[in-house]
Amino acid sequence: MAQLHIRREHSLSLAAARKIAYAWAEHVEAEFDMECTYEEGTHGDHVTFTRSGVKGVLHVTSDHFDLDAKLGLLLGAFKDRIEAEIVRNLDELLAPKPARKKAAAKK
Repeated sequence: MAQLHIRREHSLSLAAARKIAYAWAEHVEAEFDMECTYEEGTHGDHVTFTRSGVKGVLHVTSDHFDLDAKLGLLLGAFKDRIEAEIVRNLDELLAPKPARKKAAAKK
């Protein structure tokens, strides 16, 4: 079995990190047919995810995300590609969003 461990530091509050974790869970459910279970905690949350050939957990805290997953034999052959996709997705979700410009007031 191949194992993945991905850690991403951030400077968000737990509430903001929680929103990103929910978005990540929705994405993997829709895109990769994962089944996710979200458990909120006082100091951090856990998103457990599973599907045939994959089992893991995303730990969410106020200063980092830790993803640990085990890939089955077949998916283990694609470990590098799977890891790159997860990293890309987390980095996109954590990237600072540009500030929206206010629309000019109409007279």
